[in-house]
Amino acid sequence: MIWFKALLFTLCLGPVARLGWLAVNDGLGANPIEFVIRSLGTWTLVLLLATLAITPLRRLTGLNALIRLRRMLGLFAFFYASLHFLAYVGLDQFFDFRQILADIVKRPYITVGFTSFVLLIPLAVTSTNAMQRRLGGRRWQRLHRLVYVIAAGGVVHYLWLVKKDITAPALYALVLILLLGLRLWWQRRLAAGAHRRPA
Repeated sequence: MIWFKALLFTLCLGPVARLGWLAVNDGLGANPIEFVIRSLGTWTLVLLLATLAITPLRRLTGLNALIRLRRMLGLFAFFYASLHFLAYVGLDQFFDFRQILADIVKRPYITVGFTSFVLLIPLAVTSTNAMQRRLGGRRWQRLHRLVYVIAAGGVVHYLWLVKKDITAPALYALVLILLLGLRLWWQRRLAAGAHRRPA
């Protein structure tokens, strides 16, 4: 598992390394700022969904060791979300915080995206074992269920951002619905089993 985690860590750094390579070699296209911001946002969403996919994959395959990858994927999702936000603030808005605040208030897709990013911060801060012990298992689990809201917000942010071709955000929405549907199905099966079990 150690070698696999190292491989996954390297793969997760791939998108930002690719952006660096494209920037150096003038490969970011006609609108490089938009390309960078959208690429970072896309990888944030991919990693959020990958984080949510760990539990279903573990249950379907029986590979309990997969659970060790969830924290790393979640932190990489936060890493790319932070870069996505910083690229918007610095490259697109040139640190004009008055205009940024106006965008957050007036543009629904930015409102949803910014809210999702803010909700992601406490999850990243409390991702350590020490914070889990400090909060207690139940409170920690309740807090980290925010990831469902954050992922949904990311999908909505992407969907409202695009104006014509919604194919990509629709695919992400389908994946999210599938992942949440599996969780709901398993929870209902568990509840039904507990109901049938004799007292």
